[in-house]
Amino acid sequence: MVIQRTEYLKKLIAFKDKQLIKVVTGIRRCGKSTLLEIYQNWLRTQGVSDRQILCINFEDLDFEELTDYKKLYTYIKSNLVKDEMTYIFLDEIQHVGNFPKVVDSLYIQKNVDLYITGSNAYMLSSEIATLISGRYVQIEMLPLSFKEYLEGTGGMDDRGIKYMEYLENSSFPYALELRGQPAQLRDYLEGIYNTIVVKDIVSRKKITDTAMLKSLLRFVFDNIGNVLSAKKIADTMSAEGRKIDVKTVDKYLEALSESYIIYQAKRYNIKGRQYLKSLEKYYIVDVGMRYMLLGKENADAGRVLENVVYLELLRRGCDVYVGKVDDWEVDFVAQDERGTAYYQVALTVREEKTLERELRPLRMIRDHYPKYLLTMDDDPEAQYDGIRRINARDWLLGE
Repeated sequence: MVIQRTEYLKKLIAFKDKQLIKVVTGIRRCGKSTLLEIYQNWLRTQGVSDRQILCINFEDLDFEELTDYKKLYTYIKSNLVKDEMTYIFLDEIQHVGNFPKVVDSLYIQKNVDLYITGSNAYMLSSEIATLISGRYVQIEMLPLSFKEYLEGTGGMDDRGIKYMEYLENSSFPYALELRGQPAQLRDYLEGIYNTIVVKDIVSRKKITDTAMLKSLLRFVFDNIGNVLSAKKIADTMSAEGRKIDVKTVDKYLEALSESYIIYQAKRYNIKGRQYLKSLEKYYIVDVGMRYMLLGKENADAGRVLENVVYLELLRRGCDVYVGKVDDWEVDFVAQDERGTAYYQVALTVREEKTLERELRPLRMIRDHYPKYLLTMDDDPEAQYDGIRRINARDWLLGE
């Protein structure tokens, strides 16, 4: 079953025929290639002919010769449709050396609408971004949302059971095909994990100590939602017998973030309206992969929920920070073009003491932006001094 990924599709449609390079980024196997196929099918419904659609996937051996940028450019030029728009899709373009030269040259051609995808943020860093600066729009893709997962399993019923499935079975789209096949699912997730670590990080960053990189990734996976710093990670790992210095930790964290397997949430001083430079938090792209690596036994369900909410805020187009108000913490400060919203996330607040603890930081914020408390309690929605308490599953479904 193909899940339509409607929100991402809408973004591509909005930029159709605009003189901008459409760059779709995201972790391997999150559905970038499928999104391009869905969009190409939509183009056909709009009267675009097959000869106007040129699609190259650089992980397909049939196109290995075209990883030479000059050969690629010659091939594309020879396939442009005269006096009509040609829609060009270059999938996993990071395999092409000097690809920005190709992209830049295609950008200035008439009747070219260009779409590229890549599995690491490095492809848009520094010198590459400089060459195509101001000429591209980035669409950051994530694996399936809870809503998309429910759609893929046939409906919105049994939300509680399916939420647990969503965590355990993974949010990668193909994992839906492996429901009820735990051994095959584990092999699939291990395959993604090893490809990212070995192919996207170790070879590109020329890292010699793969075991140390994996140890650091396990450490981050085990500490989602905890305040971390490179020094704290180095000290803790060294104390456990895996000696590593701060500089190496920084290098590894950057590489892991560039491959979209982890996300860094910086801290924000709410009263002072300023971004803080230290003690960030990290969240992971897929909880199922965490279970595969660490097992489910010691999973903190509250931290896992926090991770799921963080990713959903990213899907909704927000810049997301960890809030600080005096000595208290607000789980998330979410900012977009509409303004700011504040979120506290807790597994349950049925005990009065817990409820008051979660509400307190939100009550200390003196502005009038929306404030939410998301929990897994199946209770009617409630309000406390303008703070809305909502069931997290309902919120994830946009209800």
